[in-house]
Amino acid sequence: MTDEDQLPNAPYLVTPAGTPRARALGVPFGGAPGRWNAITDVPGVEVGYRSIIRGESARTGVTAIHPRGRGGALDPVAAGYAAQNGNGEMTGAAWIEESGTTSLPIALTNTHAVGIAHAGIIAWAVRSYPELGDNWSLPVAAETWDGYLNDINGHQITEEDCVAALDAARSGPLHEGAVGGGTGMICYGFKGGSGTASRLVSHSGTDYTVGVFVQANFGARQELVLAGQPLGELLADDDPAGQHQVTPPGAGSVIAIVLTDAPLLPHQCKALARRVTLGLARTGTAGSHSSGDLFLACSTANPGGFSRYGQRGGRPYDQLSFVPWDAIDPFFSAVVQGTEEAVANALCAGEEMTGYRGHRVPGLPRDRVAAVFSAQS
Repeated sequence: MTDEDQLPNAPYLVTPAGTPRARALGVPFGGAPGRWNAITDVPGVEVGYRSIIRGESARTGVTAIHPRGRGGALDPVAAGYAAQNGNGEMTGAAWIEESGTTSLPIALTNTHAVGIAHAGIIAWAVRSYPELGDNWSLPVAAETWDGYLNDINGHQITEEDCVAALDAARSGPLHEGAVGGGTGMICYGFKGGSGTASRLVSHSGTDYTVGVFVQANFGARQELVLAGQPLGELLADDDPAGQHQVTPPGAGSVIAIVLTDAPLLPHQCKALARRVTLGLARTGTAGSHSSGDLFLACSTANPGGFSRYGQRGGRPYDQLSFVPWDAIDPFFSAVVQGTEEAVANALCAGEEMTGYRGHRVPGLPRDRVAAVFSAQS
């Protein structure tokens, strides 16, 4: 018997490193999470990290997400893209808008390394899938800015780092906070970064999973809300990043990746991506003009339902199944709930960090947050 078997709720409450997640602090959330309360609850999904902490100037990394696992990278998934505010970059968005699909893995990193991550995905794909040959590739690489804690112009990330994150991807419970692309990120003036959550949705007798992964690097301290509790003013002290002169309070970005095994059409995926904004709003943000808030939602159902690499008109028709529009609302709710909790988990996993030019960011004071929700119970 494993420790996980002995502690049935342990994956909900702590990260693999033992860091408390939001539920461990008494923060209540709606909906039923999956086994690990992570995007990896979606069957086949694998996530890997490459975290880079060197000296005083490197606080960055890469997160790799395989929607169909490393063995299914050439099989496109239905996909939809949405943006709340456009001060950011997500490569491949034009092709997603055109075709309603995306293939190959997804990489999340810092703003000035997004091109390197894009090239790293292609290098990994060419090595892993010789049959790709000289065919064109338009993978998704997205970014948020970590230039307060990280020397973002210091060429900290290489293609090899991206490939390492892709190779490291696994299923199971995930580390959160200062890992992968979230290593140097800040959320509501606290240490932020990588966060995830999942929700189970039953439709027509079948249980599906909706998983959300965020790279959280947004929000001004005074905006912070957790589960309806306005914590920004209560926790207003010790906000060095909020006094930073390069960017205004609330500036930053958030990338959200939503994956589900429910069968959805591309424009239904786009509708799910738009619901990320409602989950973010529950955490207090108004969406800064200086923020890049970009979201991608994909359905891993209908394997082989879209044309694969190398096919040249091999099938006269493709066929897809999908959840009817009049049954899609529970999936919208799952995205909203999962996004809210993923952001909270990124915050709760954050530990104080000092980095580039001595800049310091405190971790969320978990004891004070727990005291607020204990008083409400």
